[in-house]
Order: sequence, then structure tokens, then C-alpha cells
Amino acid sequence: LLRVQNKKLYLATFAAVLGPLSFGFVLGYSSPVIPELRRIGDPKLRLDSSQASWFGVVVTLGAAAGGILGGYLVDKVGRKLSLMLCSIPYVFGYIIIISAQNVWMLYSGRMLTGLASGITSLVVPVYISEVSHPKVRGMLGSCVQLMVVTGILGAYVAGITLKWRWLAVLCSFPSCIMLLFMSFMPETPRFLLNRNKRSEAIASLRFLRGPHADHEWECRQIEASVQEEGLNLSEFKNPSVYRPLHIGVALMFFQQVTGINAVMFYTETIFEDANFKVISDSRMASVVVGSIQVCFTAVAALIIDKTGRKVLLYVSGIIMALSTALFGLYFKMVLPNRSNSSNPVWFTLNSPSPGTESSISWLAVVSLGLFVAGFALGWGPVPWLVISEIFPLKARGVSSAACVLTNWLMAFLVTKEFHDFIGFLTSYGTFWLFSAFCCLNVTFTAFYVPETKGQTLEQIEAYFR
Repeated sequence: LLRVQNKKLYLATFAAVLGPLSFGFVLGYSSPVIPELRRIGDPKLRLDSSQASWFGVVVTLGAAAGGILGGYLVDKVGRKLSLMLCSIPYVFGYIIIISAQNVWMLYSGRMLTGLASGITSLVVPVYISEVSHPKVRGMLGSCVQLMVVTGILGAYVAGITLKWRWLAVLCSFPSCIMLLFMSFMPETPRFLLNRNKRSEAIASLRFLRGPHADHEWECRQIEASVQEEGLNLSEFKNPSVYRPLHIGVALMFFQQVTGINAVMFYTETIFEDANFKVISDSRMASVVVGSIQVCFTAVAALIIDKTGRKVLLYVSGIIMALSTALFGLYFKMVLPNRSNSSNPVWFTLNSPSPGTESSISWLAVVSLGLFVAGFALGWGPVPWLVISEIFPLKARGVSSAACVLTNWLMAFLVTKEFHDFIGFLTSYGTFWLFSAFCCLNVTFTAFYVPETKGQTLEQIEAYFR
């Protein structure tokens, strides 16, 4: 009976996660496009080294702004309408990119798609957590990250055959489909009850749970925790508000300082500049990395409601710490002497020692694969799931906005300054720094992150109170 009742819940989730699919296409778009734009014949569109890095990371600045805007929209106009509205900057951003005549139009288009991505990354986890019931909330919440990495992989694969303008056309489709599907989906019961729309909340529960569930009982449970008064600054002295906020912001910080976006934004360039001989085509190497991420994110989605959130964070953090330490070891062995490099793009490496690279190139591929797999298993999906669960309803918009802003600002700093890290610390020192942060992730999880498996949102809120 539970499986039958869940069918429309899965439909609502599918409509919502088309947003993260669009978000993934935005992130993946830069990897195949930057090498093409660096070689393009039109001088007005050709990217130099500085412009190439900005083309990749300007998305994070747009997303940081989108996180702030999303925090406002999600509480003022609702979860459903916020998702429908974010389709507009997605589409307009890609239209500007498709019609671009100069580099600034490319930046503007990327900024708009980044803005939409920021709204999406905030609203979709909130929507899914509020429409789900505890037994499947972990699995459905993990589908957010699964669709993000699917979008990244889709951009990598399509980028092999499509030119950059046609790739932008393809990337605009998921947001259009989301706009269509979400128009038929219900608003979340919690938001409706917070607006004193009880009859509409009952109708929403009937759609999401099926006709045979006890809608009145669930409605009363939600009403018991809904507080109608607005949020003011004095509320942040309340442990039920500031404790989950501290945890959420820290999770977003630690997610980014693993270095994942520095790797994923420029996957192709990393393979090209590191001269990996195991996979000769850098674009195919990107597809392999993207496939690993999709597979292990799917595994996480399937097991998260059985293993719990903290177990996956432990396993993920340990795998990433080991893999980044090994990746640093690879560069230490291949690039024993630090020297200045004139590499114009991004991943500044030195000339490898003769014969060393071919004998241990397997170590680089295995380390990178383990790192991506480890991140996908825990620190990719779980922080987004946890921040959608732990905030009280009245502070959900503001707190989620703070977390999304932290995530995207850190993504910008780590990605933009990665080049400088390598120049200052060397390539192996940079990856060993990432390894140290991964160890801190595990320690933070042990002492501060609560286990939310199998609990209702109301029970989690009561725990913090």
C-alpha cells in the first residue's frame, strides 16, 4: 500500500529534481566548452587564461546571489512557485550564451544560469524534504545530488559531439520541462499550513500520500510544530535556530574545502595538463569521472535510509582523505622539482620526470576515481539533505540561504584560487591540504552532526529545542 501511495510523491520529486538536472548542466557546461572557446577563430569570443577561469567560476557568484534570492522567495511565494520562477533565468541565460557576440555576453549568460542554480540548490531540497515522509526522505533527498551529477555527465557526453552554442540549446531543455511539470504539482503541506490554508494542505497530502492515508493525523502533526509568528533577530539566540544553522553552514564549508569543485569545473584541463597517458582523450576522461560520480551517488541514494547520514559521511570523508593524500603523492613523485610554469590555463604543473609518469600513472587515475567516488557517496548528497531536514519551519528560508551562500562563496574561492594554491604550496601540497580538510570533516561529523534517519521533520525540530 505504501508503494502505491508513493507514486505521486515520486512524480512530484521527479518534477522538482529537473531543477538540479539543469543545475548540473550549468556546472558541466564549462568543462567541454572552455577548451573550444580558447581555440575559437572569433577574437571577440576567444578566451585567454584569465577569461577562461572567470568563465568557469562566475557561475558560483551568480549562485551565491541566487541563494540569497531563493531564501527570500521560498518563504514569500512558496516552494512550488519559486521553482517555476527559477526556470526564467535558466532559459534567458542560455539565450544570451547562444546569441553571444563577445566575452561579456558569455559572462552575463553564465551569471544568469548561476543565479538560477543558486535558487534551485536552495529550494529543491526544501521542497522534497517537506513533501516526503521519513521512510523515503533520505532516498528522495539524495536524488537532488544524483540529478546534479547526471547533468554534469550529460554535459560532458554531449560536449564530445556538440559545439558550444548547440550544447547551450540542449542545456536549456530540462528547465523548460520543469516549468511544465511543476505547474501540475502541489505546494508543500507545511508551507500551506504556515499560511493558514488548511484545506489546500489536506488536498496536497491527499495527492502526495494517496486517498487511504490518514491526512488529518499528519496535518495535526505538522500544525503542532508550525509557528505562525515571523522570525526576528532575537530568535537566533534560541538553540533550536542557531544550533542547526551552525551545523548547516559548517557542512557547506567543509563540503567545498574538500576541493571537489576545483576538480570538477576543470576536469578536462586537469587531464590535459597532467598528461595522463592511461586515458588519451581528455574528454573521455571527463566522461569516466562523471560516470563514477553518477554511479556512487545512486548507491548513496539507495542505502542512505538504511545506513543513516553519519555513516556515509564517515566513509566518504575517510575515502577522500586517503585518495587526496595518494593524489598528492603521485604529483610528489612525478614532479619532484618545483619550478615556475608558463601553463596558460589553470592547473599549473611542472614537466614530469622522464619515465616516472608512465610507471605510476595508474596511481593518479585510481586516486582521482576514488576521490570522486568517495565524495559522491557521502559529502556530495548528504550535506544538502541534512540542511533540508534540520531547520525549523520559520527559519528555513533564512537559514537555507545562509548555507547556500556559504557553499557557493567557498566554491568560488577554492575554484578561483586553486591556481594560486598550486603556485604557493605546489600541486602535491595543495592535495595534501585537501586531505587534511577531509580529516577535519570526519571529526566534525563525529561531534556535531545529528543522525536524522527515520525521524519526521517535527521530531528533528523538537530535538534541537
